[in-house]
Amino acid sequence: MLELKSINQFYGESHTLWDIDLSIQQGDCVCLMGRNGVGKTTLLKTIMGLLPVKSGTILFGGQDISRKDSASRAPLGIGYVPQGREIFPQLTVEENLKLGLTLRGNKLKTVPDRIYELFPVLKDMLRRRGGDLSGGQQQQLAIGRALVLNPKILILDEPTEGIQPNIVQQIASVIERLNKDENLTVLIVEQKLPFARRVGKKFVILDRGRRVSSGKMEELNDKVVSDHLTV
Repeated sequence: MLELKSINQFYGESHTLWDIDLSIQQGDCVCLMGRNGVGKTTLLKTIMGLLPVKSGTILFGGQDISRKDSASRAPLGIGYVPQGREIFPQLTVEENLKLGLTLRGNKLKTVPDRIYELFPVLKDMLRRRGGDLSGGQQQQLAIGRALVLNPKILILDEPTEGIQPNIVQQIASVIERLNKDENLTVLIVEQKLPFARRVGKKFVILDRGRRVSSGKMEELNDKVVSDHLTV
């Protein structure tokens, strides 16, 4: 479904991603892991076209999207929840969700009931401004907005960061449902090991912009954690 071949990326003169290869199949749930500053968010932004590819190829559904601008990637079926959520604080919950409708391939005008089934709190707060929600509620809103697109793949950048534990568990349950019950493909940057081990089927670890380890989630043993994840 999503394939990266020899991706290189630079910030000015700094080489930030080095020959990254990544293959994500339909129904995968892949946790992209690594210490702070190793290139995880940079890789997601590169997939989304928010940062340019210096060299290499990004294929989505067999289509080369390496040089497509960011606005043209979401309508292909790529749902993206950035780090920090980036909801619109002055818009209501409903208005934030409806922004996702503009990227769908059909002319659907109303937010699907499925979003409120996954995140009931959003239905209770439709008229409330996004900026008035708690951090956990904003994260649910950001995920809901991405799901309004009806994506083929959902990409999340640290969805548990700064979120209260009960909502972390809710988000984990939603991801499990989407991936395991509905076969939605998921790529997620995650620092919390218990969360990653709960929702992920596979892991990929970056270090200094390079892919250094990968495998099935049950292969993420203490040695791998010690070598590449502990600070």
